[in-house]
Amino acid sequence: MASSLNISLSSSSFQNPKPSFLQSSPNHLFPKTLKPNSHNKSNSPILINSSSLPILTPNSHIQNPQKVEQLPLYKEDTRPLHQIWPEILGSGDWNGLLDPINSHLRREIIRYGEFAQACYDSFDFDPRSKYCGTCKYQGAHFFQKLGMNDYGYSISRYLYATSNINLPNFFQRSKLSSVWSQHANWMGYISVATDEHELRRLGRRNIVIAWRGTVTYLEWIHDLKDILHPAHFSDDPSIKIESGFFDLYTTKEHACHYSAFSAREQILSEIKRIKERYEGEDLSITITGHSLGAALALLSAYDIAEMKLNFTNSGGKIPITVFSFSGPRVGNLKFKERCESLGIKVLRVVNVHDKVPKVPGIFANEKTKHQKYLEEKISFPWSYAHVGTELELDQNDSPFLKRTNDISCAHNLEALLHLVDGYGGRGLGFCSATNRDIALVNKSCDFLKEEIGVPAYWRQDENKGMVRGGDGRWILPERPRLDSHPPDTAYYLEQVLKFAANSTLKTL
Repeated sequence: MASSLNISLSSSSFQNPKPSFLQSSPNHLFPKTLKPNSHNKSNSPILINSSSLPILTPNSHIQNPQKVEQLPLYKEDTRPLHQIWPEILGSGDWNGLLDPINSHLRREIIRYGEFAQACYDSFDFDPRSKYCGTCKYQGAHFFQKLGMNDYGYSISRYLYATSNINLPNFFQRSKLSSVWSQHANWMGYISVATDEHELRRLGRRNIVIAWRGTVTYLEWIHDLKDILHPAHFSDDPSIKIESGFFDLYTTKEHACHYSAFSAREQILSEIKRIKERYEGEDLSITITGHSLGAALALLSAYDIAEMKLNFTNSGGKIPITVFSFSGPRVGNLKFKERCESLGIKVLRVVNVHDKVPKVPGIFANEKTKHQKYLEEKISFPWSYAHVGTELELDQNDSPFLKRTNDISCAHNLEALLHLVDGYGGRGLGFCSATNRDIALVNKSCDFLKEEIGVPAYWRQDENKGMVRGGDGRWILPERPRLDSHPPDTAYYLEQVLKFAANSTLKTL
């Protein structure tokens, strides 16, 4: 008997741009795009008969896909994104949009995941490189170098963090004596939607903050000591966050040009600058990150809201949304409650087999029955809580992935985006909805089944960045010096702090 498999439809009006070197992937592994039935006005499945459409089932052989008789097709959301963008950004906490998953939401999750993945793809973590710890590309060419020009965004500034923190395995340092900076690492970027087509598609001007995770996989997680530190972003000392995240976000090194301002100060001043530049426009702030970057995404979202930067000069509110991938818990229950009261929307995308989202807070977390009592009455010092709505995925649902206990595979961002692409809803099977390139999964891991024929850890710069000079010798070329901080950073930071102080006084 032929088995059935669910499939979500991809939009004919949306194209997921990919670098040219990824265009030779085994596209025969994906089903053909089908058009939704325009006569079906409900959200119920559409059943069609097919005897020729090749679809992979979990038990079929990769090179000989099993044909199926019936395919439940879920209705494409034909409403333009610009009409429903508040819902996609979580205005209703994604109620009714996750099971089955809304087609717009799926594509936006993948899109913001790719903004986070760009941090990994552009980061120089080779200890033999004198530029280890920096971004490979100038801001003006960032999206072009990564094949993301069609996304419609421009880099506004880069983000840096100092190595003088309570997360020693975070820092990437060159083994060479000549390094770009002995005190700083490149941690991500802030970008703004500038393309007119993208602005019309979104229905507003979007600000994206993307945080880098760590390329040493899970080593950094061992540095988490479950030590909570008062956030000090408000006058409530009971709001606490993990001390390593706090240090990474707030520490600066005056002797270093790149970390003369903390990551926090860089974020606040730049959001203030962008707000003033686009005063009067509809704005949104979307923050994304994977792993350690997901923790920083939530922390910076809380900070922006606590400092009242999500309000316009006329009193309008700018929505803040976090698309978090494989993120750990960041703060205590009071931190979670404060984020919710500030209106921060968080969608956490996790793989059920990933261990990182389960820490810290092993002894007391949001699943603990009496967590509030533990925090408030007996001041239990190791109490943590996740913030927001969870989209939990299972790597074993994908027929493309190996059955493995490798924790680095379960934590891989490209693999997680692959699971988003194939997810239709709970118990609805697995099939690519956006035709996302399967080869991307093995970009920095060994997770795809051998018979698919994609090499493991295949992504690298051509010749590892080496070029042949005029004399015929191979050398690593010099890179232009990266921009550090705009000269008016201190000015905008001062404006932020004054505004926040005045707002606090008005509420007293």
